[in-house]
Amino acid sequence: MIDMDALSGAVGIMASSAGSWGWIVPGLIVGLIFSAIPGVSITMAMAVVLPMSLYMDFFPAIVFLTSVYTGAGFGGSVPAILMNIPGSPSSYATTFDGYAMSKKGEHNEALGYALFASTICGIFGYLLLLVVVEPLANVVLMIGPLEMFAVAVWGMLLIGSLGSKYITRGLFAAAFGLLLGGIGMNTAGFVRGTMGMPSLLDGISPIPAMIGLLASGQLLSLTGKDYIIESEGSREVSLRRILKGCWNTFRHPGVLVRGSIIGIVIGAVPGVGSSLGNLIAYAETKRTSKDPSSFGKGNPKGVIAAESAVASSEGGSMATMLALGIPGGGATAILLAAFMMHNIVPGPQFIETQKDMVYAIILNNIVQAIVLLVVGIGFIYAVSNIVRVRTRFILPAILVIATMGTYAVEGSISGPITLFVFSLIGFLLVKFDYPVAAVVVGLLLGSMLETEFLRSYQLSGGDPTYLFERPGAMAIFAIMIFSMAMTAWGKRKQALAEEAETAAMEALSRQADVPERQVDLDGRAIGRT
Repeated sequence: MIDMDALSGAVGIMASSAGSWGWIVPGLIVGLIFSAIPGVSITMAMAVVLPMSLYMDFFPAIVFLTSVYTGAGFGGSVPAILMNIPGSPSSYATTFDGYAMSKKGEHNEALGYALFASTICGIFGYLLLLVVVEPLANVVLMIGPLEMFAVAVWGMLLIGSLGSKYITRGLFAAAFGLLLGGIGMNTAGFVRGTMGMPSLLDGISPIPAMIGLLASGQLLSLTGKDYIIESEGSREVSLRRILKGCWNTFRHPGVLVRGSIIGIVIGAVPGVGSSLGNLIAYAETKRTSKDPSSFGKGNPKGVIAAESAVASSEGGSMATMLALGIPGGGATAILLAAFMMHNIVPGPQFIETQKDMVYAIILNNIVQAIVLLVVGIGFIYAVSNIVRVRTRFILPAILVIATMGTYAVEGSISGPITLFVFSLIGFLLVKFDYPVAAVVVGLLLGSMLETEFLRSYQLSGGDPTYLFERPGAMAIFAIMIFSMAMTAWGKRKQALAEEAETAAMEALSRQADVPERQVDLDGRAIGRT
């Protein structure tokens, strides 16, 4: 529960460090700009500004870095919605319905949905963190490799089964992505699929691969268009419609809550992060929807589900870092480095002795989420004007930025080469109707699946009954089986309904094609109408 004395002390810290508030807006802008550039990750943005924090006092430094973190959590959704290219892996699920809305001229509303979901669920995530920061740490400590393996399998199967009209194609695509994710040297020292290239020893870099898989089909589809959005009237950038999207987010409270809970739980698991959380939140929202066929065609719930999980996962990652001193991902690893630079070690002792500072950091993150709503609207209004630019100017710019971004990630030519190879793979997947999403998830989770499976095998000594000693893993596997069964049943039900509708339409068509015969008074046919 909340320690009221520590909470009062936190308010005092924030009041006495009023100068630190001035770092919120610059930090948000830096995070928004960096994450909106394809190939430039949140981690890279924070690493660039980390040296600046060395010359600040501790609290202003953390305010600045967490502001970058908060801004970057939303910024990647802007290119995901406008161009179908996520600025970061955590914005991947936003492309499914966000870009579909843009093609219908609803880019203003889609950006409003994404921004408000990020704001509301960011606040919700940090408020929940304020209450459960200590007990959540104890829960995270109970998560072992078998539980991590179960979560990874669940996420992969969900996307594999939901990503295509045919479950078999979705699962095949997920398995293909899993094979790609297994390239390189594993924790047991075995090397697979490197073809003698040292650059593949650490595996395929997910950011260049992901951009390639998405950019290929998208750029090819845009080459035949003068603008991203064909209708001139739909290319309008409207503040009123952006705010309308923000307001309409309140119509889907269940989606917001579900996405927030999934994001917090997944974000708190070290090494998993929001890349998996937003995909699971999207898949669960689609699975439980009364109209799952509308997803991928511009359903606002898809945008809300994805962005709510990304925003709330920040709170989960911060909980693990503050309570245990274990970074939940690359961005929180940079935050941990900033703590160390100021001779402060996060963990149980930090919470016990400086709980007022912990609360001050969390409260400031809530303020950042509120300020993001204002700064984000201005950012959206400026950036969304890209829909007014001809594609002949946009496409070369996207290619140059993506190539430079992938080169920056790898620091060598292997990044652009990976981008090119996976562009070809993405083109073939789209052509033969295999879900790109499943391949991306398999690629992201391949290494983690294998690593956690090997650890579980070593701990159990190869004994399969070890599963029954881990009630958490059993619960996750039970939920996974139930979700898969419900997905298969839903798809079967939808297929039967479509078959019945098709049969009825064919019957009506046959009746319309049968010529009507006119007869005379003697009953003899005299002609046809």
